[in-house]
Amino acid sequence: MADVLSKESRHRNMSAIRNRNTKIERCVRRMVYAGGFKYRTNVRDMPGRPDIVIRQYRAVIFVNGCFWHGHDCHLFKMPETDTEKWRNKFRRQIEVDKQNVNALIDLGYRVLIVWECSLRGKDRHTPSGLAERIEEWVLRGAGLGSIAALKSSNPGDTHKL
Repeated sequence: MADVLSKESRHRNMSAIRNRNTKIERCVRRMVYAGGFKYRTNVRDMPGRPDIVIRQYRAVIFVNGCFWHGHDCHLFKMPETDTEKWRNKFRRQIEVDKQNVNALIDLGYRVLIVWECSLRGKDRHTPSGLAERIEEWVLRGAGLGSIAALKSSNPGDTHKL
């Protein structure tokens, strides 16, 4: 199916999408703050510029959009136009994500990825349930953690491609 927008309109729409301070990031930050944790946001001197850094617990949290990070869930759909370009873009993003996570773990940090589908869509967590999972991970989680939708097709797999 062809795109319903012109190339210029599509470009304008896509370039207006924020990469910081998104609604889902603000929601997760409120949960972290309500849990009593002090944190910093978008720390420039850390690999991947994590969305949330809780230095006291050596923990970082990335709040990833399912589309932009190629997550295997109901919110991700491969674009039907310029498919090969998008597939390569998602592959590169997934590789960068893995490199950043590994670099943070090598620095002694624990990494949690909170996926957009855990906050939006038909299989989302309740706000209190998600807040409890995040708090539990900050206090006791190890290495790399991931929180996705309740009925994720591959709960252990973080990427579709």
